[in-house]
Amino acid sequence: MVTKAPKPGRVGIIGSGPAGMAAAMSLLQSGHQPTVLERYPATEPRGNILNLWPPPIEALDLLGVDIDDIGAPCQTIFRNHKGRTRATIHISDELQKKYGGDFIGLLRPDLYKRMYDSLPTGIVEPNLAVESFTQNRDGVRVQLSDGSTREFDVLIGADGINSVVRRTLWGEEPIREHNLHIFGGYTMKEFPAAKRGEVVISWSRDKQGSYTSIRSNGKDGFEWWVIEAHPANTDFTEDYHATATRIAAEFPFPLPELVAATDPTHMHRWVLRDRIPLKKWSKGRATIIGDASHPTSPYAGYGAGMAIEDGYFLGRALAGVDLTNLAEVEAALAKFEAPRIAHTANLAERAYKLSQVMHHAPKIARPFRDLMMDHTPFLQKVAADGTPGEIMKQVDIIVETEKEFQAKMRTIASDGRTS
Repeated sequence: MVTKAPKPGRVGIIGSGPAGMAAAMSLLQSGHQPTVLERYPATEPRGNILNLWPPPIEALDLLGVDIDDIGAPCQTIFRNHKGRTRATIHISDELQKKYGGDFIGLLRPDLYKRMYDSLPTGIVEPNLAVESFTQNRDGVRVQLSDGSTREFDVLIGADGINSVVRRTLWGEEPIREHNLHIFGGYTMKEFPAAKRGEVVISWSRDKQGSYTSIRSNGKDGFEWWVIEAHPANTDFTEDYHATATRIAAEFPFPLPELVAATDPTHMHRWVLRDRIPLKKWSKGRATIIGDASHPTSPYAGYGAGMAIEDGYFLGRALAGVDLTNLAEVEAALAKFEAPRIAHTANLAERAYKLSQVMHHAPKIARPFRDLMMDHTPFLQKVAADGTPGEIMKQVDIIVETEKEFQAKMRTIASDGRTS
């Protein structure tokens, strides 16, 4: 008996961030028909600076995104505010040779543009906010802000920490405030005395000051970020650049100089928050990915990366699936989410706990914490070996997933020719 290729399914994706765009690319490669509904007039990043680990770079390449000279490969080093090295990330020689480093430093707008340019015209529909949706055995009906409705076989919520899909599926849940805020910026000015090819993450008693090499449109530069405690329920009215300058003053060259050289229009502030990880993402014909499912502290350096991976894996999981068949959809979504939930929850929780240890430890305990960071392998094991080790495993998983996907698509193509 010859099995016919399934009819392309209609998939609605809410949100055109990295998760939504990656999902759309992967679904297109899987033979389905995605539509990305974007509430804003254009697909634009909320923020400026970004680092990507190798796994999402691997996924982007497989999705057809141009990754040539996408960023600056770097090695990550953890230090104290006096410049003492506490830990260093080491990845395998094979991965080091392939990617050039454990972190790739770039600008968020550059990533968005490369991903957007890889999508066919018309896939992303702007100015359409999703107000609500309902689903049954036969499909999903979405109510849009312009008063219209759309019908889909599957709905994907890639709509951020305040996801309407998450709220509809799992109810109202509190946001977990970290009581921290971060200032980040970049400069393309030359700093001959500053070593390139590094991510340097440093801590004083209660602040973080960090910087990394970046590449943007063929030019070298630096991005930086500083973090300090700030009550989530208190408005912030101070000058961003002056505040970043104050924090950076606790750290050695070149961080203060990078901040001083940054045009204030190239700065951004955001508040750190996340949600307690869910034990399930999907219900019926709907699922969530990216920040909708696992908003993550920048302490993981992995929020956008995990979002890209989510989109890649989801599209692959739906390859060859008849999206009109509810049982097939539910089975595919369950297979997709199980490993992703375990992976993302682990990294999100680890990032949250490290941020609390580094910024909210009682004053009396900080000297002992810092002695431990400076003179024991604790930070090396937890942040330099544990987190990267967990992340780098995703490269092998992506490679194996791609082999299975390509074999499945060859079978579908062959069956389609002979049916």
